[in-house]
Amino acid sequence: MTSKPEPVADERLLHAHDLALAALHEITPADTIGPAAGHVVEDDDVVSLRFHTRLAGYPGWHWTVTVAVVDDAEPTVLEAELLPGEGALLAPEWVPWAKRLAEYQAAQAAAAAAGADQDDIDDDDLDDDDLDDSDDEDDESDDEDDEEPQARLHAGDLDGVDIDELDESGEDDEDSDDDEDEDSDDEDSDDEDSDDFDDDERDRSY
Repeated sequence: MTSKPEPVADERLLHAHDLALAALHEITPADTIGPAAGHVVEDDDVVSLRFHTRLAGYPGWHWTVTVAVVDDAEPTVLEAELLPGEGALLAPEWVPWAKRLAEYQAAQAAAAAAGADQDDIDDDDLDDDDLDDSDDEDDESDDEDDEEPQARLHAGDLDGVDIDELDESGEDDEDSDDDEDEDSDDEDSDDEDSDDFDDDERDRSY
């Protein structure tokens, strides 16, 4: 099997830069077109002439004009377009809508499942926290019970009450009762003296 010989470009096509630039000026402003960037021989009678692009956001791309010679006529333009070169910044590979939709739905389902699992985890954590809080409250209640003041005796004191004072108060009450008894005796004595005086007065009157 014999290999196809390398194409030999027509010299007129290799020098058709003016023709190529005229075609580019019809589709893009002149300030977006840079200097010549080589050529690619597509066939014996077809050559693609390249020019650097000055468009923002298109690094590594080239304005490309394909010219050809048909039946020994003058070169003519087949097409003009912006094509990527080696190392050019390219858009992601196109993915059919049906496949993208299926991937989106799968991602949504996975996110919903992950959210449900997270809710279960949160509920478990909440239950544990509630148990911990309940234990803490029980501990605090026990501490409060332990800290409740108890009845204690301190050298005659009961719950902060001085028993000696109570005894003194009792003695005062007894003294008061004795005074009242003495006063009562004095009054009785006075009454008897008064009765004796009245009897003497009556005897004298007779």
